[in-house]
Amino acid sequence: MDTLRSDVPQHRTSPKPDTWRNWAGNVTARPARVVSPASVAELCAVVRQAAEDGLPVKAVGSGHSFTTAAATDGVLIRPDRLSGIRAIDREAGTVTVAAGTRLRTLNMALAAQGLSLTNMGDIMEQTVAGATSTGTHGTGRASGAISAQIRGLELVTADGSLLRCSATENPEVFAAARVGLGALGVVSSLTFAVEPLFLLAAQEEPMTFDKVTAAFDELHAHNDHFEFYWFPHTDNCTTLRNNRTVGPHAPLGRLKAWFADEFLSNNVFQALSSVGRAVPAAVPAIARITSRGLSARTYTDIPYKVFTSPRRVRMIEMEYAVPRAAVLDTLRELKTMVERSDLRIGFPVEVRTTPADDIALSTASGRDSAYIAVHVYRGMPCRRYFAEAERIFVAHEGRPHWGKLHTRDAAYFATAYPRFDEFRALRDRLDPDRRFGNAYLRRVLGD
Repeated sequence: MDTLRSDVPQHRTSPKPDTWRNWAGNVTARPARVVSPASVAELCAVVRQAAEDGLPVKAVGSGHSFTTAAATDGVLIRPDRLSGIRAIDREAGTVTVAAGTRLRTLNMALAAQGLSLTNMGDIMEQTVAGATSTGTHGTGRASGAISAQIRGLELVTADGSLLRCSATENPEVFAAARVGLGALGVVSSLTFAVEPLFLLAAQEEPMTFDKVTAAFDELHAHNDHFEFYWFPHTDNCTTLRNNRTVGPHAPLGRLKAWFADEFLSNNVFQALSSVGRAVPAAVPAIARITSRGLSARTYTDIPYKVFTSPRRVRMIEMEYAVPRAAVLDTLRELKTMVERSDLRIGFPVEVRTTPADDIALSTASGRDSAYIAVHVYRGMPCRRYFAEAERIFVAHEGRPHWGKLHTRDAAYFATAYPRFDEFRALRDRLDPDRRFGNAYLRRVLGD
């Protein structure tokens, strides 16, 4: 364990911190102070000072979590100044980045160097530490979540020490901290596996619900990355198939990309969602319109330009991982529930997959997984929809995304995760005084 000290901290401290809000606006917090350390030494000093003052500490990323995972009334660490690539090791096939680096910044910088992550989620506004700590994922037959691509990390622990972790250095911490929920310490940097930049051939195609579910196993098996969206109140789905190719590079034209990804998916969808919020009875008709708005298209581009897209319409989300073999039964039960209810759901349901990984609290820990995400437009009622959806997910051994709404607690997770007690024992060792605790962690990890 290496300790970095800073006798005269240079971090920025807000004298009168404003209320912090997450991206969706459903979580607020009023911390005692907000700090923005510019170095690892300053970050260590911030944690030590908080301990002296008897204050809890939480690091916050971009605020894209819908849970209170980052909320605190103590010291809120903003990682904006802990950003950028520290090193690229082409021989080892890794890149090391500071914790506050946005995924957008990382992806663009890697592409400029002829490199790429193997897989990623569908947006890139999050910080690397925030995304990995909550288990952010994309979809892939053989490539897992972003956390599964971590090869090393640095963690500032409760006593202000810097702990370096990898498969060979502090491996028991590495096994847990890749999806650490902010419970083990403050991540200061991450080392990811990277590979030479490649091309993906993207194919987007409308398909009926019955057709896509009947062909799901085949579509999953025969595509590197497959996902689909089902539009409630309709039998319409949109499928996305992304596969590696040698090219040629054939990106979408700028106007065509803007029309589909900005105008239709954001501007028009925002307007229609607002209408649905004002007139709920119109939602089924709106769903029929939106489900037919995006036509089939194909293009070939570098990974982050295929995997990710702008998502500007504010919403609230719940997502559960279920065993991949259970995903179709789970989805059909969800569809039946919506059709038999008077619920009005204006957002599509998203279905993705990842292979099993070896991370203690990853939603794919020890099992091939499929994810079903349900959303509502911000300001629309969600409690009953999410409660009914969660009841179905739980019945199929679901594990909720750590950064998305759910009602599960430590007693549930003790049965859902075989290595749950291992994680909690490590937390007891690294943070016995719960310097990094908050209400969310008390619920999901217990105390």
